[in-house]
Amino acid sequence: MDKEKILDEIFADDPFGLLITKLKISNKKTADELLLSSFNEIINFVDKNGMEPLGYSDHPIERILFSRLNTLRNDLEKVNVLKQYDIYNLLPDTNAESVKEPKIKYEDAKEINSIEDIFEDVDFQELSDDTAGLFDFNHTPKHFDRAETDFVARRKPCKNFSDYVHLFKQVQKELKESQRHLIQFKQDDLNPGEFYVHKGVLLYLERVDFKEEVQSFGSGSRIRKDGRTRIIFENGTESQMLYRSLYKILLANGKAITNTSVAVNEQMQNNFKNITNEDEESGFIYILKSLSENDKISSIDNLYKIGFSNIPVEERIKNAEKDPTYLMAPVKIVSAYKCYNLNPQKFELLIHTFFGKSCLNFDIFDVKGMRHSPREWFIVPLDIIERAIELIISGVVINYKYDELNQKIIIKES
Repeated sequence: MDKEKILDEIFADDPFGLLITKLKISNKKTADELLLSSFNEIINFVDKNGMEPLGYSDHPIERILFSRLNTLRNDLEKVNVLKQYDIYNLLPDTNAESVKEPKIKYEDAKEINSIEDIFEDVDFQELSDDTAGLFDFNHTPKHFDRAETDFVARRKPCKNFSDYVHLFKQVQKELKESQRHLIQFKQDDLNPGEFYVHKGVLLYLERVDFKEEVQSFGSGSRIRKDGRTRIIFENGTESQMLYRSLYKILLANGKAITNTSVAVNEQMQNNFKNITNEDEESGFIYILKSLSENDKISSIDNLYKIGFSNIPVEERIKNAEKDPTYLMAPVKIVSAYKCYNLNPQKFELLIHTFFGKSCLNFDIFDVKGMRHSPREWFIVPLDIIERAIELIISGVVINYKYDELNQKIIIKES
């Protein structure tokens, strides 16, 4: 019998399909596909942020993308592959002199005689383009992860929670009625007797048993302040975690809660009464005007910065042109107010709450190219600002509000 006929019969007599082979499709990406995927991450960044990644960014991913883009720009072969996908014209023209031929061909052998030869090798340089995420540490606990573990593990039932129930109910009511507000947490906001929110849970920092420890560093000695706290939670538990651990978890995923304007105003009124030579000066509330030559800033009428300084204002603004807080430009002191026996930050907060809807919405970049959004500049006539400060000092500001549409202070409706 013909051999081919025999084979045909064998393959035809296969009721279970044992002789049928399926074509395997590999999911492995080609080198060009990996290169395009790497470049698309840069494209997505530009699409989202409206700018190229910066090498001075605080975000490590942005710095990696910056390094990757520079590497691509200097590789002619990769530019040729990617240019058709370069919708934002990030890569140079393939005829440009700035595009360099690759230093080494992969098929070429290179003699290694020193450490420098290793670092200059193209295979080693590929590590700087971490497309596969080899340097992403996903399982190493961050400092705030450890702090949060301490935060949760140390909770226990609060035996005298009934003493605090009315406080939590009052704060919730005041938040609902916009008498209090959730604000971005900063270290200066962490004080005993204040309320905070962590992952949606309201908490009250009742006290801190502070201890100071001197630590030595290469740049000198510093005083580190820490200590056990007593924290009461609205779910009926309490904790005695460390003060700095609380700071870390609130900084990572928390909010501060402002005092009511009534409470702040009462404190201001009490502290301004009967000031004598024995009273302690706390600092200065100041009003500044920008001398910026930037048309987007200089064209704004009635633009003033309202802030606080614990040193003379002249000293505070010496390097204003290098500070994004001052819009990277010199400023002029319009007026300054001495504060006695009070927390000037709360004074400042009351003013900022009063003029909150007139806050300047403007991004500015520092000398390293980092973006900042100053929040102490307000578009309000000077006489209105000075009038608001007088109302705060006199203790009647709670009866007034600022009408930003008509630019005037009006009495609140009862």
